[in-house]
Amino acid sequence: MKKTTSPETQTAGRHLESVEDLDAVDRSLARRTALRDRHAQGLSRLMDERTDLRGVHPLADFVDDAIRWSA
Repeated sequence: MKKTTSPETQTAGRHLESVEDLDAVDRSLARRTALRDRHAQGLSRLMDERTDLRGVHPLADFVDDAIRWSA
């Protein structure tokens, strides 16, 4: 089986499962999960670089705190 990765998910150690055996719904769920992880990582990186953004948007603060507590 061939493993594939999309440009959005090409980070160190990250690969999608084989997409040959997945139906359209499973492929969509896999893409959604990869995008959610990528956005959370980007938000966390942004909050590290720009501490002045803390308190601007409550949801961003919540996600950043949740990532830190789960690490």
